[in-house]
Amino acid sequence: MEQYLQVAIELAVKYVPKLLLAIVSLFIGLWIIKIFTKALRKSMVRGKIDISLHHFLTSMVNILLKVLVFVSVASMIGIQMTSFVAILGAAGLAVGLALQGGLANFAGGVIILINKPYKVGDYISTQGYSGTVKAIQVFHTVLTTPDNKTIIIPNGELSNSSMTNYSTEPTRRVDMTFGIGYSDDIQKAKEILKRLVEDESRVLKEPAYQIVLAELGESSVNFAVRVWSKKEDYWGIFFDMQEKVKQEFDKNNISIPFPQRDIHVYNH
Repeated sequence: MEQYLQVAIELAVKYVPKLLLAIVSLFIGLWIIKIFTKALRKSMVRGKIDISLHHFLTSMVNILLKVLVFVSVASMIGIQMTSFVAILGAAGLAVGLALQGGLANFAGGVIILINKPYKVGDYISTQGYSGTVKAIQVFHTVLTTPDNKTIIIPNGELSNSSMTNYSTEPTRRVDMTFGIGYSDDIQKAKEILKRLVEDESRVLKEPAYQIVLAELGESSVNFAVRVWSKKEDYWGIFFDMQEKVKQEFDKNNISIPFPQRDIHVYNH
């Protein structure tokens, strides 16, 4: 018993100070990392670095520094670095095989940040979803829909699929279709549409607007109205024109037909 007690005392004298020093170093290291990442984020804001990179870079730096701190703490306790590196390598291989999807998402995030098909604040449509890019993180991109839903899409899928970015260009073309009856005055309807477009202050003068008879449909004669606007005015023009056209057509006795079908019943 005395022999075991003596061994325990020797181990305590040898390792307890190292353990305490390692614990103190761990807390101090994590505290310094927290301060450093905050300072890094602020410096990127002051340096006007693309906001899309902020979260991604700070996350990567944070993870790397924490790994270095844990490795340093392990060496202070007395763990041989060669053995530790070997264990990390084996664990990394196992984790890599188990998390192939995660690695693909990480690589996709890097590709997105390099190629910049979109950035924070852009309105995009992809993978069957549409929304404003809220954040580009290490493994996924966060979208916010117009009705304030949050959508999280893996970066691997985004980097390997097609998408539509509605925010890249400063202007957009607003495409609208308005139908009138076959018995209505085509020229009169066209003049009304022209007047409404020219009275709309948000419609750009260049490129010029188009009003053309696009189709003789089954139940209506359809006009295609194409105007250009600033991207932020797109939906305002679209919705307001629907209301104004309906009101003006009603005032001028121009019908807006709806699909109709005649049914003939024969008695035998």
